[in-house]
Amino acid sequence: MKRWLTVFSASLLLLLSGCSYLNTASDTLDYVKEATSYAATLDNFAAETPPLIKHVLNNQAEANELKAQLQQMKNKIQSFNTLDVPETVKGFHQEIIEQNNLLTQQIDLYLKDLNDGKLNPSTLDNSKLLQPVEEITTIIVQIQKLGAQVNETLGA
Repeated sequence: MKRWLTVFSASLLLLLSGCSYLNTASDTLDYVKEATSYAATLDNFAAETPPLIKHVLNNQAEANELKAQLQQMKNKIQSFNTLDVPETVKGFHQEIIEQNNLLTQQIDLYLKDLNDGKLNPSTLDNSKLLQPVEEITTIIVQIQKLGAQVNETLGA
């Protein structure tokens, strides 16, 4: 009876640790999907914002559209920063948060200039608005590689 209980306990322990691994892998893959979606949002932001800023410089009536786009991006940044993050990607997520904070600072500068009516061509030329986007994209590529490794491991 003791032997059967020992074997049963050991089997249960192995099963539970395997389930834990599968949960961690699943959580990691979910995060990879979120990060990939966020990267697409950043790419769209990087592609759409500079032309819109240049257009606003020549047409102040477009300023409200730019303000809305900048505020929407800030909201997405805040939402991404507060994701529930699996242990496997906490370091990556912290790096993204740091770059998101830089991006938020740049967005705040644009919003301040727009609200003060001081947006000018040199703002765009001297801007570091898209620099954090490039850094975040690089981090997300690393996260995607991790996701591919997890997928490969699960498939093996």
